[in-house]
Amino acid sequence: MHILIIEDDPLFRREMKDFLENSLYHVTALTEFDRIVPKALSLRPDLILLDWNLPGQSGFELCAEIRACSDVPIIFVTGREDSMDEAAALLKGGDDYITKPFHPSVLLAHISAVLKRTRKEAQDSAVLIHLGLELDLAKAQVRYQGRRAELTRNELKILHCLFRHPGEIVPRTELIEYLWDASVFIDDNSLSIHVTRIRGKLKELGLPDFIHTKRGMGYFI
Repeated sequence: MHILIIEDDPLFRREMKDFLENSLYHVTALTEFDRIVPKALSLRPDLILLDWNLPGQSGFELCAEIRACSDVPIIFVTGREDSMDEAAALLKGGDDYITKPFHPSVLLAHISAVLKRTRKEAQDSAVLIHLGLELDLAKAQVRYQGRRAELTRNELKILHCLFRHPGEIVPRTELIEYLWDASVFIDDNSLSIHVTRIRGKLKELGLPDFIHTKRGMGYFI
């Protein structure tokens, strides 16, 4: 996961960066504070740690600008202890608020909680995206580079299950149970047929190798 630090105190910035990198996060820390929003968005972080008091523009204003065009999670990390400031930050689009000083483990706990919550929200959204392929749950279709394909109910459910576990092998039995829970009868042979049909539709969109098979185990994307 990529974390972006926007903090003007060089010592505190370095301490946070070193600690998070030691905790196996990929970390970028801004050291110049002009055109912050374009820089931040171009880096495409998974989460932003944002100081309130920054040169030229407050973190409060930056949060509002980022929120206007991105849903990236934002945690305020600041020495401001006023509860009204915290409320304003959250109302403006911040996802969490940590007051300095704090123990490093507290920072990790807040980051983990926000990432877990926002990932779940993304998974539950109407449109899921993986490797450029959009799965539209409401319209029962997939889209890729301007092209689209309609999905049957079974095909939609199978892709939805795979999209919920990107990079993970989903056992065939789990897919069958997932469909059965949705009152859709499907057996092992039917599953193979549906996956073959999905692959055919994805191939027509330009993604012939989107779904991978792990022999004897299941499928993954």
